[in-house]
Amino acid sequence: MPVDRARVTRLVRELLEAIGEQPDRPGLRETPERVADAYAEFFVGIDADPAEPLARTISVAAGPAPETLPSGAVLLRDVAFRSICEHHLLPFAGRAHLAYLPDERVVGLGALARVVDVLAARPQVQERLGEQIAETLASALAARGALVVLDARHQCLTMRGERRPEASTVTIAARGELADPIARAELIALIAGGGA
Repeated sequence: MPVDRARVTRLVRELLEAIGEQPDRPGLRETPERVADAYAEFFVGIDADPAEPLARTISVAAGPAPETLPSGAVLLRDVAFRSICEHHLLPFAGRAHLAYLPDERVVGLGALARVVDVLAARPQVQERLGEQIAETLASALAARGALVVLDARHQCLTMRGERRPEASTVTIAARGELADPIARAELIALIAGGGA
């Protein structure tokens, strides 16, 4: 179900009144509609299928060297993402690092980033977001393993409460063979080092 823009517009107007503002003053007159448009964009992933971008895979075995199957991980680093924390409805944003151990099939790299986009476009907590991405990669790709490392700054921590603008949160989610910390150590080093 898409965001009900008319209802969000009415509620934002009411919120502005509740905090003591005048929603009809020039600077705020169009704010309720702007917020409704922003929410429609921020939450476009609520009803979207995160596995859909992974539906089109490429068979490695059917390629020019069919005896060659993937032996190592596919790692995509530094995928920028943003989401809205479900606790305070404030943004958090950062970088996602995604890895999977393919079986016989691989997927286009852009599809990996789209999985992040779909799942981040919902009210979220970072821990669940990483787990959902890892589960989607593992199950939709029938991967031998999946690893997701998220590093993000949360405005609920940087702009309010403790006000720690330098703080970032790192979470790790893993499935299959990469659930073993020893098995994923090389990937964690590649992510942390920024190079191969």
